[in-house]
Amino acid sequence: MPLDPQVQAVLDKIREAGNPEYWQMTPQQARDWHNRKAGILDVKPEPVFQIGDRSIPGPAGAIPVRTFVPRQASEPLPVLVWLHGGGHVVGSLDSYDALCRQLALQGDCLVVSVAYRLAPEHKFPAGVEDSFAALKWVAEHTAEIGGDSQRLAIGGDSAGGNLAAVCAILARDAGSPSLTMQVLVYPRTAPDEEFPSHHEFAEGHLLTRKTILWFHRHYRSSDANMQDFRYAPLVCKDLSRLPPALIIVGECDPLHDDGVAYAQRLQREGNTVELTDYPGMIHPFLSMGGAVDAGRRAVTQVADVLKRGFIGR
Repeated sequence: MPLDPQVQAVLDKIREAGNPEYWQMTPQQARDWHNRKAGILDVKPEPVFQIGDRSIPGPAGAIPVRTFVPRQASEPLPVLVWLHGGGHVVGSLDSYDALCRQLALQGDCLVVSVAYRLAPEHKFPAGVEDSFAALKWVAEHTAEIGGDSQRLAIGGDSAGGNLAAVCAILARDAGSPSLTMQVLVYPRTAPDEEFPSHHEFAEGHLLTRKTILWFHRHYRSSDANMQDFRYAPLVCKDLSRLPPALIIVGECDPLHDDGVAYAQRLQREGNTVELTDYPGMIHPFLSMGGAVDAGRRAVTQVADVLKRGFIGR
């Protein structure tokens, strides 16, 4: 199927602007650029009842987190721990502020956005360690932040989807925290970049192969990482007994096949999985709701699935 016309219009404007790609920048330049352009294509940030920034203890120092409370509530709210995308190199609390507001309001849940350590200053497994530490902290302090420890989910997009999938495995192996569900939006799951979609959509679809390889070179501490499930959850030998998963992919995304392959593995090993493949969509369409209708629909889908999962618990 061809690109969605709204996506094509976005790509045309990006090409006209002639902006450099991440792989042509230093990591810090890429972060600055990412933060400057974040939100341009997303919906306008919506007001929520309360937003709070704090630091929580991590394995190598404090981890910044931001909480989004959708409404004044007399009862504890379900909680979603959200891990942002950005190839493990870029992304921040600010660049995902609008999306987290949407998820909190539409999902009627408390969202905790996590600023895990980024590469190349902090290579694998630093981001994994911070993400899992944050998940455990939230599970242990839900009452303090107004949440319900019995209704706890984890989610993320792209690199954050990778980290969310890994945290779900780590939680299973550790026996806690107990997770209601996992939300994985176009997650990176494979140890390499050789699925067909990586080559079919290598150029001309915003996220390019050169950028993906640049991200991974910065994130990996050695090639041995590729056989570690904390780097690539698809290589995990046992994917059974994991929380129900919502996996969203875009048809024209290089990471399309990563998400589909992970959904298939989860299903084969007895897990409940809802896989949605959005036709004509690119990476990262979830954050393009201001210009692409499917981006808004996908956010609403995530929120609806979360609400159903939280009620079921």
